[in-house]
Amino acid sequence: MQRNDNMRTLEEVQATVEIAKLQEDDLQTTIHCLSFGENVLSADYCLMELDDTLCKHIEAGESLVIRGDKDEKAVLCTGDKTYDLKMADTSNLLLLVPDCKTPDQLSGSKDSPLVVQTQIWGFCSSYWELRKQRPRMKKLKQLLMENPYEGPSLRGQEDPESLYTMLDLLERIQASEQELLAQLETIHACQVDGYWRMLDFDYEMKLLGHVTQLVDSESWSFSKVPMETCLEELCPLEPREMIEHWLNCFGKRSTENERVFYALDEDKVCRATALLLLQNAVKFNLREFQEVWQQSVPEGMGTRLDQLRGYALVDRGSGPDTICLLRVEDLSEDTVERFNQLFALREKWTEADITPYIKDLCGEKQTTAALLTKYARSSTQNGVKVFNSRRPVAT
Repeated sequence: MQRNDNMRTLEEVQATVEIAKLQEDDLQTTIHCLSFGENVLSADYCLMELDDTLCKHIEAGESLVIRGDKDEKAVLCTGDKTYDLKMADTSNLLLLVPDCKTPDQLSGSKDSPLVVQTQIWGFCSSYWELRKQRPRMKKLKQLLMENPYEGPSLRGQEDPESLYTMLDLLERIQASEQELLAQLETIHACQVDGYWRMLDFDYEMKLLGHVTQLVDSESWSFSKVPMETCLEELCPLEPREMIEHWLNCFGKRSTENERVFYALDEDKVCRATALLLLQNAVKFNLREFQEVWQQSVPEGMGTRLDQLRGYALVDRGSGPDTICLLRVEDLSEDTVERFNQLFALREKWTEADITPYIKDLCGEKQTTAALLTKYARSSTQNGVKVFNSRRPVAT
């Protein structure tokens, strides 16, 4: 058998150690003689650093999925978490050696030197580093609002190109399946004929009106609305599945003597009514708004400004107090851009006002106070702590 020029004998290795002025006693008894295989290129392999949780995930036979459109930065997803992919460089060349064994994995005497001929299959000077991040959900609502569900009269007439199944959404949204399902529930989406749809806001308010008017006419308690009776009474007006979907979105389900009841969520009903009033107004006189708002909600429900945290902004700066629509979901998902948007709208913010608009930006074990320390500067105005931008904001 012809000897490979890259192969080394024990004597040659010992001679090299002597020339390098190293002590054999300080070295492992197993010596790997490395050689490159044929046609080895650095682009043949990519390395990814996994923590213990992700390693166990792979070892259990679960999969990892990389998601992102061509114009987006790729993310990696498990079934319930999302990770940012970041390329990290290393000063040491990383060698890929299949079936490489450490000294404790090799048989033989640990006292006798052993030369192992090892072939390199690839090499890298960088690797993918994973960092857990918030899922990017802004695009989800944008996609579903291309063709919102407006009621049964248009059912079946929609363009299927603007309708999305769960598989379609998983292809487009940078989030894990579990995170995606949770967000679909948050934005009150539902499945219609196999497609995920968001209800048109006016249609959702129409359903709200049907249910609350029925509750009033039947003199039911808002904390105990009988599902079956509600469905039977309203089915001539709207599809049964839409009424039940609305009850699930705006109420809490319970069972009593095998009968299903819903306790309507006062905060959600009052908030939806407020959004209806604010959607077509640039600014609303706060006192007048509060009067109209209270008159517009079902009797027995109470309106409070804290129900609108993250949905509307009160301005008590000058003249009569005003309120305007400002939904956190309409702001950027990028932290720096979010702060720029907020400081472009208002130069100085109190902590109470700004917190609802930055709370969703917090990572694991991160607080809004930490975000404000990093991206804003604090000062005191009329005895109240306020925050302004650390950098000039273009208006």
